Amino acid sequence: MSLTLPAISLIIGLILLVWSANRFIEGAAATAYHAGMPSLLIGMVIIGFGTSAPEMVVSAISAIQGNPGLALGNAYGSNIANIALILGVTALIHPITIKSGTLRKELPVLLLVTLLGAGLLFDLYLSRVDATILLLVFASVMGWWIWLGLRQRQDSLKSDLDVKLEMDPMPLKSAIIWLVVGIVVLVISSRLLVWGAVEIARAFGVSDLIIGLTVVAIGTSLPELASTLAAIRKGEHDLAIGNVIGSNFFNTLAVVGIAGAIHPLEISPEVLYRDSLLMGLLTLALFLARVGDGGQKQLSRVDGLLLLTIYLGYSGYLISKVLGGA
Repeated sequence: MSLTLPAISLIIGLILLVWSANRFIEGAAATAYHAGMPSLLIGMVIIGFGTSAPEMVVSAISAIQGNPGLALGNAYGSNIANIALILGVTALIHPITIKSGTLRKELPVLLLVTLLGAGLLFDLYLSRVDATILLLVFASVMGWWIWLGLRQRQDSLKSDLDVKLEMDPMPLKSAIIWLVVGIVVLVISSRLLVWGAVEIARAFGVSDLIIGLTVVAIGTSLPELASTLAAIRKGEHDLAIGNVIGSNFFNTLAVVGIAGAIHPLEISPEVLYRDSLLMGLLTLALFLARVGDGGQKQLSRVDGLLLLTIYLGYSGYLISKVLGGA
């Protein structure tokens, strides 16, 4: 089979995925704002869900079509890309200061959730019981977020979102239209992306996991990159960090949980000692960054360069495994 059609499908799928995810996020956030939802809750739940929507749809479709390795690689690869690539590039452009008390409360929970995900995979099998645990924890975290969003009166993340929502007003009718169009195109583009990725993987004899960790993970992380860079350009540092934290929560719990519930899968040892370990160490580094003088901590350009170097080294290692026929 010629790879021309799968390659075109992969590229078009990625482009439409990024476009539809951004439309979905904007439509969902504006609809929630018109409905009177607190801005802090919009940032923690709506935008977090929106930036992870590509991973959710791609992983669900992958699992349904019998490619659960692609689903797991997508989730873990996206988490690694979110911290090492996205925050690395963003901090290189402009140092990021973490001021939000809400985000500083979320980081230790994210670390615990990451450890939970790794622990459930320790037997090298993601069962439906494991998936159910992840989804139950996800529901609990969502409940906690909603409680925080309704209870918290003042927070720098809330201030960032208030400015964003007021500066970019969207009529309710337009918001609903973009919400619907975004989710429809998201599903279509995800199917194109998954089909193209799977066909290319088969042609080159590459595992679904590797394709998920690299091409698909980067593609589904592009909405986070776009929204994080946009936030940092406007000085909305906490919104930039919040994009990554929210996305990683959804990926670790909901994306992996949904994929495992649809299609349990055996886990290769590399997922534990390579991908899960790196994801855990990066999350730990982000957790440690929350502690700083005066209640603030900055991800400097040096930190950004270090994160980006780690990501390039990790990607280079995966590519070398592919070229080596592993």
